[in-house]
Amino acid sequence: MYSYIHDTRTGGLLLNSSPSKMSKEPRPVYAPELDALGFNRYWSYAKQSDTPYMWAEANRYIYRGRLVAMLKGGNLYQAPDILLAYECKEWRETPNGKATEKVVFDSPDKGDSFIDKRGNVFTLVLPEPRDLKLRPIDIPAMIEANRELLRRVTDSTVKKIVTVYEKYADKIDIFHVAFSGGKDSCVLLDLVKKSLPQKSFVVVFGDTLMEFPDTYDVIDATEAMCKAEDIPFYRAKSHLTPKQSWELFGPPSRTQRWCCSVHKSTPQTLKLREVTCKQDYTGLDYVGVRAEESLERSKYEYENYGKKIKGQRDHYSILEWTSAEVWLYIFSNGIPINAAYKKGNSRAGCLFCPMAGGVSEYIRGLVYSDDIQLYINLVRETSDKKFSDSRFKDFMNRGAWKTRGDGRYIAGNSRRFSEEIIDGKVIISVENPLSNWKEWIKTLPGEVKFDVRNTETGFVVTIDERDIRNNPSMGKIFRQVFRKTAYCSGCGVCAANCKNGRMSFEQGKVKITDCLQCLDCHKLPGGCLMFDSLKLPNGGHKMRAINSFNDHAPKTAWMESFFKDKEAFFMDNDLGPDQKVKFKVFLTDALLAVKGHYSPFAELIAKLGWDTDRALGLMIINLAAHNPQFAWYIKNLEVGQIYPQKKVIDMLRLDDVKETSAKSVAKSFKRIVEMPFGTKLNWGYVNDNGDMARTVCIVTDPRVILYGLYVYNEKANAHYEFRLSSLYENIERDGISPIQIFGLDRQTMVPILNGLTANFPDYINATFTNDLDKISLMEYHTPADVLKLFEEGN
Repeated sequence: MYSYIHDTRTGGLLLNSSPSKMSKEPRPVYAPELDALGFNRYWSYAKQSDTPYMWAEANRYIYRGRLVAMLKGGNLYQAPDILLAYECKEWRETPNGKATEKVVFDSPDKGDSFIDKRGNVFTLVLPEPRDLKLRPIDIPAMIEANRELLRRVTDSTVKKIVTVYEKYADKIDIFHVAFSGGKDSCVLLDLVKKSLPQKSFVVVFGDTLMEFPDTYDVIDATEAMCKAEDIPFYRAKSHLTPKQSWELFGPPSRTQRWCCSVHKSTPQTLKLREVTCKQDYTGLDYVGVRAEESLERSKYEYENYGKKIKGQRDHYSILEWTSAEVWLYIFSNGIPINAAYKKGNSRAGCLFCPMAGGVSEYIRGLVYSDDIQLYINLVRETSDKKFSDSRFKDFMNRGAWKTRGDGRYIAGNSRRFSEEIIDGKVIISVENPLSNWKEWIKTLPGEVKFDVRNTETGFVVTIDERDIRNNPSMGKIFRQVFRKTAYCSGCGVCAANCKNGRMSFEQGKVKITDCLQCLDCHKLPGGCLMFDSLKLPNGGHKMRAINSFNDHAPKTAWMESFFKDKEAFFMDNDLGPDQKVKFKVFLTDALLAVKGHYSPFAELIAKLGWDTDRALGLMIINLAAHNPQFAWYIKNLEVGQIYPQKKVIDMLRLDDVKETSAKSVAKSFKRIVEMPFGTKLNWGYVNDNGDMARTVCIVTDPRVILYGLYVYNEKANAHYEFRLSSLYENIERDGISPIQIFGLDRQTMVPILNGLTANFPDYINATFTNDLDKISLMEYHTPADVLKLFEEGN
């Protein structure tokens, strides 16, 4: 709510009456964190963990109002570098320029001072003189200085909690506090206790069984406190252990976040059904979500319906609180602090999470090494890659395990569901099904004619393609029935979605009785979380070498000749033998040539003007999908970042590309961006020093984006539905989204997608309302159908 400054007198934080725009999320820093990171080599302090010494904002450390250090780098196995602050009181850009103060961060090896290239003298910023120890923050004085503003924050929040309680008191079966043991939920619980009548709410801890070890100390203490105060406290956990679920689903990743549903929301829903004795209970959940935590949460409203748990209301009572206010409340009210924070963790969620990284991972690996090792072992054991110890360490350091988009490299994973169209028939093959299709078919609304033929290892389903095309919504559910059949292992998420109580699991096998066909059990990625996590791309594992062109990347003159001569180009051209071979690779991967002949796609590109941005955009979408060299550039060169050629070569070497080939791939980038791909589409450039960069492209025709989405969907096995936010994540999967290809940010993409939805509703429906973020493509269309839109409306 309020902004803050660092108080030089107390060493603490000082709220002021101006509203906060965007907090830097300060957190207190204790001795255990300083020890873990190695600050004890530079500063002296008492080894106590009762009172913090300073504050950290992200990777910057502030002592009594002065920046004193920052961290750089760091990963699971490598400590971040400590950079100390150096200050110049009269810094000048030029010898006669205007003087100003400047603080820089540099290696402690610089000593007490150094002189920069301009002659400016920088002096080391010492938190305290060398012979003195760091002073702890004066907590009582900090509390007193913030008493009045913190009271206003508290009173305003209590009023919100009471107001929403009174609004729904006669309409809700149960009010409950979602408790995690983190700082925000501890503050929220204390506020709810102050606000609501005794016995009017319960507390539910969603135990993922993957929490920080220190969190369980907070949980035990909170449960005992609730018991003493006659507040019902419940623990909700999955019937699956983390080891079991990781072995079933494969490790979670930044897009395969099945863990949240399996280990968090589903157990809480089932527990509240048990508590209320109602399958279709209505609840209001007080949740400690804050807008300052992320850009996505900054768009939240205090009250919402169905954001966390389907069919339930949430109230984000401390939504506008800053981290500064949370910590001040904790210190002011004597709320126990999770020891995980004192050890240097900014959050206290799951111990080994694909969303974490950098310094956070290093701290966790150092402080909780034995607990972390369990998950590291699971990553290795569930992978079909054969790692040496050094290669596996590099794999983990790079965070490569977090990028999994499908089940391609999961050990023992085999294709259980496949689909093809032959002679007007959709043929679905299910191998070694884990459940009974006759149960799941009960969820399909209406009568559908199809045939089932048993095989030695499963069965084959045949349905008329016209039935699917004429009723695409039915077709989607029909496919999902057999995906569920193939992969269902009884995780319980579908049962949690079924508020009518028609679904149960007996010994892990689904049982459906008197289904109402509400379809809530189908509202999961791909229809089944386990299918979505283990799905295999159509192309299997085989990959071509990254070095597609050797030293013969295409040139503008070759393209001009190709589009001028068309079919005759293949019979007679001026290219050398090696150039012909490599240019044919380019033409084939761009779909401009098919089996050595001028393709229908090339005819369309010629009509559009091959060097226009829309034609170039269509071509580069195909190249991203089919050419490993273009795909490597897109996945590895971040838009807007400059890469020295040596750096690019080193990156390729890490991907097992031989040195000569790596040099060729790096050199080819210049040839490519000297073509209209760089000069008109603005796909990238190379400067005079040989440094290269990808840039934000010029895409004037939204249909190019639509084509890119359909190509991506086909390559990535995305099943015609995905989140816009997931397309920005560089995950391990077949297919590259047009967002990555063209470097377009969300602010650019949302209007494009909304426009496509309005102009081509038979092809796409994009939703960005009420915090929903979903793109749905129509299953009866293909990339070829999108290209027809260009032919119809050139």
